[in-house]
Amino acid sequence: MLHVAVVSDTHAPRFWKRLPSAVAEQLASVDVILHAGDVCVPSVLDELAAFAPVHVVLGNNDGPDVAAWGASETLHIELDGVQVAMIHDSGQKQGRARRMRACFPDADLVVFGHSHIPWDTEEGGQRLFNPGSPTDKRRQPRGTMGRLVLDDGRIVSASIVPVT
Repeated sequence: MLHVAVVSDTHAPRFWKRLPSAVAEQLASVDVILHAGDVCVPSVLDELAAFAPVHVVLGNNDGPDVAAWGASETLHIELDGVQVAMIHDSGQKQGRARRMRACFPDADLVVFGHSHIPWDTEEGGQRLFNPGSPTDKRRQPRGTMGRLVLDDGRIVSASIVPVT
C-alpha cells in the first residue's frame, strides 16, 4: 500500500510561513507527496521533501523558481499501479468531469487545486480530487489537505483532512 499526502495552494510566504504542525503530523507517515500548485516559493517543496518524494505542478502564482525545482504545467505519473494526472486549474465545476476525461483520458485519478475548495468525486471511473488549501481556506470552514491510500492499481481510500 502506498500512502499519499495531497496539498495545494500553500501560497508562501503570504499564508505558509513555515510548515504547519498539523500538516507535518499528516506527512509523518506518507510515502509520497503531491502538490497541486500555487506553491509560490520553492522552499515549501524543500520542507515537504524532507518527509517524502514530492511531485508538483505549476500554479498560476508560481514562477520560474518553482519550475526549476521540477514543476510542470501538468504531470502524469503511475503510483502503485494507479494512473495519476495533476493540473492546477481544472476550470469551473460545471463540465469538470468531461473536461478532465478529455485532458487525461487514461487517468484513474486527477488531482487539482486552484479553487481552495475541497472536492472528491468519481465519475465514469475517474476520481477528481482537490485537497483544498491547508493555509488559505478562503470561504471554507477549515484549512484542509488530502490523504490517499493506493494499492495495486486501486484507490483504496481518499479523504479530505482538516488541518486548522
